[in-house]
Order: sequence, then C-alpha cells, then structure tokens
Amino acid sequence: MDTSRIIDHYTEINRSLRKQKYHLIGGHSAVKKCLWTHKVLMDNLYCYKGKFYGIDSHRCIQMSVSTQWCWNACLHCWRIRPTDILEEWDERRIPEIDDPEFIVEMSIIEHRRTVSGYKAHNVDPNKIAEAINPRHVAISLTGENTLYPALGELIKEYHKRNITTFLVTRAVRPDIIANLDEEPSQLYISLEAYDKEGYEYFNTPLVPRAWEKTLETIEILPSFTCPTVYRITAVRGWNMSLEAAKGFAKLIERGEPTFVEVKAYMYVGTSTKRLGRENMPSHEEVKEFARILSEISGYKIVSESRPSRVVLLSKLEKPLIRHGNAPVTWWDPDLTDFSEYEISENIYGEITTK
Repeated sequence: MDTSRIIDHYTEINRSLRKQKYHLIGGHSAVKKCLWTHKVLMDNLYCYKGKFYGIDSHRCIQMSVSTQWCWNACLHCWRIRPTDILEEWDERRIPEIDDPEFIVEMSIIEHRRTVSGYKAHNVDPNKIAEAINPRHVAISLTGENTLYPALGELIKEYHKRNITTFLVTRAVRPDIIANLDEEPSQLYISLEAYDKEGYEYFNTPLVPRAWEKTLETIEILPSFTCPTVYRITAVRGWNMSLEAAKGFAKLIERGEPTFVEVKAYMYVGTSTKRLGRENMPSHEEVKEFARILSEISGYKIVSESRPSRVVLLSKLEKPLIRHGNAPVTWWDPDLTDFSEYEISENIYGEITTK
C-alpha cells in the first residue's frame, strides 16, 4: 500500500474542507457553524428544528464523526465528497478511530471558536453566553456517522455533559443502530427513495444490500424509546408523485416514526453537478405533497417553516417533545420572508470540484 499517496489524499480533502470553514478534529471528525446559529445571534431567528422540537439553534453543535466516509453517493448531496476532488477513494471504512471523549471535548471547543467572534458585532451578551455553552449536537454534518464504531459511546459522552443528541443516518447500518450503548435524544432516517429500484439509482449505494439494510433499520425503529423521524427530501420530478406518496406511506407504516419531515431539495453545492434548479420544489409544492402523504399515511400536518421549505407531519397532536427553550412553537408564524436557499447558495456556492 502506498501510504504516501493516502496521506496526500487526506491532505487534499482536508484542504478543501478547511476552505469551506470546517473545523477539523482528529482524523475523521469536524464541526461547522450552522447558518441558523448565525441567524439567532444576529437576528434572533430560529431554525425549523427550534420551531418543531424546541432546539436552541445557537446552542447546537453541527458535527460529523465521518467527514470523508459514506456508503452512498446520493445525487442530491451538496456536501463535498472525496470523489468530487479525487480520482479514487474508498469511502466505506474509517481506517483509524479516534476516542469518543476526545471528539466530544474538541467539538465543544471548536463550536465555541465558531461563535466567539460575535462579541465584536453588538450581539446580545446573554445570547453569546448561551452559545458558548452548547446544549444540543446534530451528528449529521457530512458522511455516514454510523460508520464510526464507537457511536454509542460518543452519544453517552454528550449526554454526560447535558447535551442532547440528534443522530441523522441513511440507515445502512442496522447492526450499529440496534446495538447502541445509549439511544440518541432523537433519531433521524434520511429518505429520498421508497423502493429498491429508485434507491439504487438516486442514492447510489457503494455496498451490497444497502436497501435491504435500510429496511432492516426501519423495522428496528418502533423499539426505540426516543422520538424518531423520517426526513424525506422532496425532489421535483423524482419523488413527489402520488405513487411516491404511497410508497413513503408504506415505509411510515413499517417504521412508525414519531415525526415525518418533508423538506425541499436545495440546489446548492456539488449537487448542482448532478441535478438541475428545476428539481428544487417551492414551499407550496412541498406542502401539497405533504398534504397527499398525510391523507394516505394518517399522519397530520402539524407545522411548517417556509424559509426552509419544510413541512412537519406527526402522530402527535401537540408539541409534547421539546428538547430546548426556543421561543417558537408549531403554530407560530414564520417571522421572516428570507429564503434559506438564497443564503445557502451563497455559503455553499464556494464548493469546488476537480
């Protein structure tokens, strides 16, 4: 094995990640400031997760323990992928594993670094004081985080520090999900396809039986005591038909998630090399698809966020699950007309390909 070439590959990928303002941790983890952390501190505007689940957006660490590794190469993925800048790369296995306590401590430190500069911007000092003491972590930034074998220990370390955990996965590792040392505070499964044929095309698995593994994970969901969520990325021209709604409804019946988020695909980052602007639905189109899915699945539409083009469906009729103290709830109107897409386009437009 040519170790010098591997090191060169790491260096090239990490250079690109740093350019995009990733704060790298150890050999395979990273933190990046979320758009909504900035919006809370500057404009007192909270993300849809604040509205839906009470998350204090400025107190939320956005991180990954698998910056360069994933078992899918999804068409809509806007994050930089190693294959976007390298001719070849094995994304399937993290070669060397960092200690979970080290990752947790460093993620807190790096989050604090991302918000420390706001003291010079006439931001409410109380908001800054809150921001430097995070209370949530989204384990979702990039890659497939269930490829990190000490994931359960990582979750436990965050919980020891009174930090709630939100794990997002493509559900390709039922073996990891079923054997976590500790459940996350909330578990998300990302979905774009509702059958194997669509999955093989759109989500481009890099390992055998990935769709079957996804279904295995879905079957496990009802055994979780924490809230569970399907995040359906709605892509115009791909998965917003009546047939798609029926397919997703069957998956909802199998997994019985607490919530279903229907969120628009955003035409940003490296996804623009694979999809077109015409694949990005409007909020009204997302709402209409969510309405059809609601009728078929029996889940009620309980909230929405126009800036993020997302609609929330749930088995619950009231917002009984609140993980933080965000001053917005399901029924509050959106306090801004700005488009998350327009700002995201500016932020992620800097991503370059080879």
